[in-house]
Amino acid sequence: MNFYPTEKNVGGWDRLLRLIVGPALLVVAAVAAGGIVTLSPLLIASSAVVGLILTVTGLTQKCPLNNALGMNTYNDGKTAGSETEGESAKRTL
Repeated sequence: MNFYPTEKNVGGWDRLLRLIVGPALLVVAAVAAGGIVTLSPLLIASSAVVGLILTVTGLTQKCPLNNALGMNTYNDGKTAGSETEGESAKRTL
């Protein structure tokens, strides 16, 4: 079993939220590490790790957890009910 997905599985709102929340958590971690805001070291580290994971998975559009759970929010232009002209022509015959 391949842990890291070879095909994109992050898209739409999922990707948008990852690209907003991830960098925001990284900024919170950086500000807290700089001493501007007081947070526990555990919260700073957690914020940095989660922020980095969300940012990387949002940018690459590949998420191992989505892959393990069988989730796919990426839409590559195909819809579930789409069919080609040939398929619809065969159906009418």
